[in-house]
Amino acid sequence: MDQIAPLQAQILEFIAMDGCTDGQFDQLALQLFAHQYAANAPYRSFCQRRGATVRSVKTWSDIPAVPIDAFKAMELRCEPAAPGERVFMTSGTTGRAARGRHFHPRLDVYDLSMARHFAQRFMRGDERLPMGILFPDEQAMPNSSLAHYLALAKARFGTADSRYFLTPEGLDMAGLCAALEQAERTGQPYALLGASFSLVHVMDGLRAQGRSFRLPPGSRILDTGGYKGQSRELPLEEFYAGLSQLLGVPRTHCINMYGMTELSTQFYDDGNAVLPSVKSGPHWIRSRLVEPVTGRSVAPGERGILVHCDLANFNSVTTILTEDVGLAAEGGFLLLGRAEGAQAKGCSLAVDEFVKAAAA
Repeated sequence: MDQIAPLQAQILEFIAMDGCTDGQFDQLALQLFAHQYAANAPYRSFCQRRGATVRSVKTWSDIPAVPIDAFKAMELRCEPAAPGERVFMTSGTTGRAARGRHFHPRLDVYDLSMARHFAQRFMRGDERLPMGILFPDEQAMPNSSLAHYLALAKARFGTADSRYFLTPEGLDMAGLCAALEQAERTGQPYALLGASFSLVHVMDGLRAQGRSFRLPPGSRILDTGGYKGQSRELPLEEFYAGLSQLLGVPRTHCINMYGMTELSTQFYDDGNAVLPSVKSGPHWIRSRLVEPVTGRSVAPGERGILVHCDLANFNSVTTILTEDVGLAAEGGFLLLGRAEGAQAKGCSLAVDEFVKAAAA
């Protein structure tokens, strides 16, 4: 493997730390901004249109946020294309043909970001657990960041008998029930991880068979990604109540991961006994709430569109304007859904501005 560049090595060291001060975060954020301003031409044009330069940006919150749909409009990268790079692509939204692309010349930073935070927030001190993965593997979905994330979870934190239960042939309910029966019999805590829609299919399958389980204490469930039209949608209360009733896992151990293809870092809650749950990230990512057109932070206590500054995003842009509505909460933020109405229009205008700036 090629030698790690000094800036990437610095990011790896930063992620490996136990925490950071505001000043340390700002220092690395500004270094990354200067690098991306110089090497990422479409981003530099956008920053110039916003009056932001390396000299005028003083803190991470000054860094112009790129609208998430810009990843669909053009290539946002600092390093040129290379044969060994990984390209993660968004799943796409109904009615939109374009898919966002995030280019990773190497996965050292992404993998460390995932593993460090996953160990703290999902494993909760356990080194390994038997895992059932309810999502296709990387061979079936080589451009899926979630497929890679779950493969990492299985390889680094799963026991040897961990396996996938969602294959090209569909959901292996018989195999999954056998694994759950074994966990009940042995008393070994078990972990189920996958897309939210996969867990809906599991619950429907268990109800159709008239079955339920009481998994051993310490068992846990991770869901992510919503439904994306691949199952019936469930209100959050019904979803987590169903998981707890059918699998015997307390809602404090039903954990939701909030992530996206355009980021290299994930957010977690501490269970879903109370809804909506508070999401938070590790020390190498920070978030704020903005008005989408101006990029200005909203007043305290107001809802806004979430902006994330992810220092693990070394090859694209650190700072992303999502289309997710949030509200600040103690220890993190509440995720309140997708932008609608004026907020959605504001997000679209932000994308238009980015494309025009890049074209100019």
